[in-house]
Amino acid sequence: MIVSKTWDPNSWRRHEALQQPEWPDQDRLKESFDNLGSFPPLVFAGEVRSLQKRLAKVAKGEAFLLQGGDCAESFNNFTADSIRDKLKVLLQMAVILTYGLNKPIVKVGRIAGQFAKPRSKSTETKNGVSLPSFRGESVNDPYFSEAARMPDPKRLERAYFQSAATLNLLRALTHGGYADLRKVHNWNQDFVAASPEGQRYAQLAESIDNSLRFFEVAGVTAKNTPMLREIEYYTSHEALILEYEQALTRVDSLSNLQYDCSAHMLWIGERTRHLDGAHVEFLRGVQNPLGCKIGPTATAEDVIGLCDKLNPENIPGRLTLITRFGHDKIGDGLPKLLRGVQKEGRSVIWSCDPMHGNTFTASTGHKTRSTEHIFQEIEHFFEIHKAEGTVAGGVHLELTGSDVTECVGGSHKVMEADLNQRYETTCDPRLNARQSLDIAFRISEILSN
Repeated sequence: MIVSKTWDPNSWRRHEALQQPEWPDQDRLKESFDNLGSFPPLVFAGEVRSLQKRLAKVAKGEAFLLQGGDCAESFNNFTADSIRDKLKVLLQMAVILTYGLNKPIVKVGRIAGQFAKPRSKSTETKNGVSLPSFRGESVNDPYFSEAARMPDPKRLERAYFQSAATLNLLRALTHGGYADLRKVHNWNQDFVAASPEGQRYAQLAESIDNSLRFFEVAGVTAKNTPMLREIEYYTSHEALILEYEQALTRVDSLSNLQYDCSAHMLWIGERTRHLDGAHVEFLRGVQNPLGCKIGPTATAEDVIGLCDKLNPENIPGRLTLITRFGHDKIGDGLPKLLRGVQKEGRSVIWSCDPMHGNTFTASTGHKTRSTEHIFQEIEHFFEIHKAEGTVAGGVHLELTGSDVTECVGGSHKVMEADLNQRYETTCDPRLNARQSLDIAFRISEILSN
């Protein structure tokens, strides 16, 4: 990709940067920025190029993008078990979707860097006291006190080291036998056996089992075929705190091009996708595959403008448009965007974020989402793409491997009254492991029929 001569890693500072913390100590910020700039990269340019190749197949309809993980990672919930369980649920979903779609699944986690969140308001008020909003643990603490909510750039360094440790474990798990296809499928069989709707999924699970038996009879096993026991797994996060992203940007020695080495894939949020804004300016110059969240207010002209800025050479797989309408708005909003992009001949991946447009406040006062609304938006997403003759490229989910009670519904029927049992998120509600598998099975059902 040719980079404009007007771009450099510092050029974003000449543009309006929205959703940035108000750092109280600029000297301390510079110290952390310099420290991050001296640390090793978290990911490598070769890995990023590998993901780019996989995403090019997604853009052509030859593969499917499964992107998922925490709304916001936490410093407190940092254990080997929690990392393993997030990976586990994505692997389980991928096996189900591989069979239903008859396509390779490109697996991208919201992990090892998802520590910052945009906020609708810069302050939060409780009992007459106003404090800075919680912006993710790379900025401040969710606890409501003046000290906890004070933005601290040293947290950016802590986010880096936690991301490094997370990546180390993920690489060990994905290449050390944990991702063995037979093992992952057995986890799915356990889920089917324990699920109240197990009979609904049993036929699909049995079909997967028969396929695996066929390969084994033919002599294709995990022992002699590495692709059955090892997987490619990539990381992603919202590139929100621009000092962090710039500090981790490196020149690749092979291509002499700039890569943001904080993650394999970065995305721009709905609140920061302004064409003349700092986030678009920064990310247009790095070589990573990019995503951009697109909500109900976006026009076809907005989307074409983003394509011009972020993917001017129209490279397949370079840009993923992640739509987040809501189950009741996608029917009106998505078709006009698909037609506009298709008319201009732009190569993009269309991915569905069915989470953010379906948030509501439960009777208990908890912010929650309905799994039925989530699935309805996904279903409409596929139906609309089929009607328009375009490629439904993927899904983007906020989920966890833990047995939380944050979203209502699912085969195990979490009710609003259950939300306070294990409502653990520091930001937005996530699908738990069982609800995530429900969604994967239901997608597989509609796409395999």
